[in-house]
Amino acid sequence: MPFELQIALRYLLAKRRQVFISVISLVSTVGVTVGVMALVIALALMTGLQRELQDRILGSSAHIFVWKPSGIEDYRAEVERLRAVPGVIGAAPAVQGKAMIASSTGEGFIQVKGIDPALEGSVTDITRALTDGSLDQLTPATEDDFPGIVIGKDLAGSIGALPGDTVTLITPNGSLSPMGVMPRQRRFKVVGTFRLGLYEVDNGTGFVSLESGMLIAGTDRVDHIELKVADIYAAPALADRIDVEFGSEYVTQDWADMNKQLYSALLLEKIGMGIGIGLIVMVAALNIVASLILLVMEKTRDIAILKTMGASARSITVIFLLQGTIIGVVGTLVGATAGAVIARVLDRYRLITIPSDVYQVSYLPFTLLPWDLFFVVVAAILVCFLATLYPSRQAARLDPAQALRYE
Repeated sequence: MPFELQIALRYLLAKRRQVFISVISLVSTVGVTVGVMALVIALALMTGLQRELQDRILGSSAHIFVWKPSGIEDYRAEVERLRAVPGVIGAAPAVQGKAMIASSTGEGFIQVKGIDPALEGSVTDITRALTDGSLDQLTPATEDDFPGIVIGKDLAGSIGALPGDTVTLITPNGSLSPMGVMPRQRRFKVVGTFRLGLYEVDNGTGFVSLESGMLIAGTDRVDHIELKVADIYAAPALADRIDVEFGSEYVTQDWADMNKQLYSALLLEKIGMGIGIGLIVMVAALNIVASLILLVMEKTRDIAILKTMGASARSITVIFLLQGTIIGVVGTLVGATAGAVIARVLDRYRLITIPSDVYQVSYLPFTLLPWDLFFVVVAAILVCFLATLYPSRQAARLDPAQALRYE
């Protein structure tokens, strides 16, 4: 073992007269541990929340929306044409409309989406998210039956509608009467419920057949075609490509553009939380500076003796650099390990629950990326190392004659 490392370890584990220095070193190590642990957990929380929301948003909606302001007459031909674009793995028509839904026990507002039951499963997770019923029942079996509607589980609970019940949809696209435009009422049969995991969708969305969606929206054409792509991060470039290839009569919008404000807010919170908690590591680094300065003052005589015995200024510097770096490395590794374990446990057992109607998710997810963990470990060790530079240089500059004059 190099004598510099041996002396540094001896100073860290000092006993008897130097016990105060050891306590300060221990406090510095604990400070680094707590700071790194908090930073790892915070980054895991923000990353987990961002990914969870992203998965649920992409599960409940398409990756790219292709609009045609004049309407799409032959949507099947457009679907085949768009599906042939490289990178597109699914395409389905859709019609959007708004209405008020009422049952015998309650009412609420609903975003109605007209779909093709055979194609919708290729762009969204609605088929896998069904808790009751089937999309095939949206089209009535006979002319005497009511058309079907599939609504979110939370919406069904709030209005008291169960599968098999009849609900009324009131749309603003009404008929002209002597009293003015009267809202039109249409009866639907609840043929299923779904839970996509996004409260905004589960509490305010309903799926009907394409024909029923056109009647609710007051149009005779499909509004847009929804696309699912193989690489979600390539969606913006693919949307721009469709704009160029299909002409100016088509307008595209990708999932990142539609949720830009949400992702910007999450990224800003992640950066802000990282900076705020990172200050804890800075405070711990200041404790390292203080402990090393006190150690230099305490070990003035020892440093002078080492120099008179032939130790170079570089060796003295290395002794105190090693001492501060050991504090930083031990504290960082313990804190990073503890933070990773805590984040894993909290995510696996979903220990922290939150109101889903406020935060869109029912629990706090934690996802620790290897890159985030590596960045935290390297940054913490670097900060601790920089904190040792000033005390180490001061120790190296000590004049042995002045230190031993009154000994």
